[in-house]
Amino acid sequence: MENYEYILETEHVSKYFGELEVLKDINLKVKKGEVICIIGPSGAGKSTYLRSLNQLEKITSGKIFIKGDLFLHREKGKTVERIDKAKQKQLLLEMGMCFQRFNLFPHKTVLDNVMLAPITVKKEQPKVIREEALELLRQVGLEEKANEYPNRLSGGQQQRVAIARALAMKPEIMLFDEPTSALDPELVGDVLQVMKGLAQSGMTMLCVTHEMGFAKEVADRVIFMADGIIAEEGVPDKIFNNPENERTKSFLKSILNA
Repeated sequence: MENYEYILETEHVSKYFGELEVLKDINLKVKKGEVICIIGPSGAGKSTYLRSLNQLEKITSGKIFIKGDLFLHREKGKTVERIDKAKQKQLLLEMGMCFQRFNLFPHKTVLDNVMLAPITVKKEQPKVIREEALELLRQVGLEEKANEYPNRLSGGQQQRVAIARALAMKPEIMLFDEPTSALDPELVGDVLQVMKGLAQSGMTMLCVTHEMGFAKEVADRVIFMADGIIAEEGVPDKIFNNPENERTKSFLKSILNA
C-alpha cells in the first residue's frame, strides 16, 4: 500500500537565471496516473520547470516532493534539506524524460541504445534486458529496426526509440519536453500515438506540448504557464472552451487561429 497522496508535488518553486526570475512560486500536485499537459508561450518557464523536477536545473527556492518524500528543499540558492544520496538516486530513477532532441548514441544500434541504461545504471542482466528492450521496441512499433543505427531512422522513429529508452528504466513518471517540436509534421502522429498508449496504460505523465489536439484528448489537467507562473489550470474542456484568464484566452486564440 502506497503511503502518499501525490506522486509528485512542488511547493513555492522559484528559479533565477542571474537576475531573471523564470519560475515564480510554482505550486503543483500530481496524482499517480494523472496526465498533465503544460502549455503556454515561448519563454513561459515550461521547460525549466520540467528540467527542475529531475535536477537538470537546480531550483533557487522551494520544495520538491516525490512519492511523499521531501526530495529537495532550497531557499535563496542554498540547500536547506535533501534526502540522502541513495534515496535521491532511487527517486530520480523514477522519472524518465524525453527531450525535443532525441540524444541517441549514434554509434550504437537502436537495441543497444534502449538496453544501455538498465545495464550500466541498474546493473541488470543483458539477457533479461534484451527481451524487455525488444518488447518496448514492439510497443513503439520499431521492433524491426532493432539492429539499425539512429541515423538510418526518421526523426519520428528516433523519438520513439528515445521513449522506449526512457521506459527501459521502468520509471513511474514520464516527463516530455515538447517531444514533437523538432519533427516534420507528418512524423508527429506516430509519436503522439505512442504517448496516448502510455497515458491509457496508467503512466503518470507531465508533457510540455504545443500539440493542442493531444492536450484536449489525453490530458486529465491542462496547465497554462506565462511569465513564469501558472496562470490557469483545469480540465481540458474548461481551459480550451471556457478559459478565465486573459492571457490564456489570447494565447489559445493565437494558437488555434494560426
